[in-house]
Amino acid sequence: MKHLAITAFGLIFTCSAFAQQVVTGTLTGAEGKKLYLYSDEDNNPKDSVLLKDGKFSFKVVAGSGPAINAIILEDVGNPLLFVTDKEPAQYVLKAETFPIATSMKGSEDNKAMQAYQKSFQGLIKQAQALNAEASTINGTDEAAKDAFRKKAAAFNEEVMNTGKEFIKMHPKQLASLWILVNELSKRVEPGEFEQLFNSLDKPLKETKYGISASKYIRSLKEVSEGELAEDFSQEDINGKPVKLSSFRGKYVLVDFWASWCGPCRAENPNVVKAFNRFKDKNFTIVGVSLDNNRDRWVAAVKQDNLQWTQLSDLKGWSNEVAQQYNVRAIPANFLIDPKGRIIGRNLRGGDLEAKLEKVLK
Repeated sequence: MKHLAITAFGLIFTCSAFAQQVVTGTLTGAEGKKLYLYSDEDNNPKDSVLLKDGKFSFKVVAGSGPAINAIILEDVGNPLLFVTDKEPAQYVLKAETFPIATSMKGSEDNKAMQAYQKSFQGLIKQAQALNAEASTINGTDEAAKDAFRKKAAAFNEEVMNTGKEFIKMHPKQLASLWILVNELSKRVEPGEFEQLFNSLDKPLKETKYGISASKYIRSLKEVSEGELAEDFSQEDINGKPVKLSSFRGKYVLVDFWASWCGPCRAENPNVVKAFNRFKDKNFTIVGVSLDNNRDRWVAAVKQDNLQWTQLSDLKGWSNEVAQQYNVRAIPANFLIDPKGRIIGRNLRGGDLEAKLEKVLK
């Protein structure tokens, strides 16, 4: 369900320390709880304070450019995101509405970051509800799975619309780049991602986040329609190495999924239907699972009746083929023609059958 979850905090960028910023505030309703400070270097807390008299203060290491950091309240999943810059930041908060501030003082970047979190707060609650609902759906309940697919599609559409509108209104603020990378990159097509990135002001593109986004855009073009699909090899359920190139001469759908992914399981009946309809017409599927538990993977393959080649290195989100194909959310797929060229991406529902009807005349 990762692609439905609103990203809380998980960055992989580095920065060099040279200055400090002071972040202070009051937080009522959480006396005796801890606040944790995270930088964008890793997912280990850099500092913590025990709330006393509802007050807190952090001295935050800043780097050679603006950086996004987080304050996390004990037992609360959603972080307070803020940008390190020269201007101090001050927040007035309540535990029941954390991380949304009652009031705050700070830079335009930090005001925009709060505006982003406020605009996405309702979506976070929707994502949590969808994740909970997906875990309760019976694998054989087609009506429930179909209803869930519609809810998930509507949710993704709302996230995209909210994010794109925010970017349009805040082209100079780092929050827009954060939204683009963390919320929209998993939902919009590569071309639209690049268009949204190009709509941002030049100074944003020159930040470390902008540079990483530029690299991401270049990597997407390597797995775009019209490009040759890179070969790979991974072990199947029986431990036998299987190469993508061994299917050359057929239309192949490389399907990324996982047993724990609710939307993937809800989409599987559509994939099964397409496979059964076109398997005798020079078409096959290669499933790549982002599981890390073999028993759950094998059980899901049987339960969902996935009668095609299934591969996995059982490394979860670190699956090497998923990394190779820049898969950041699942379900995801790539349709490859007999010459090894990518001719379709992320074909779901009826779109997969419609595309196969067109190419397998």
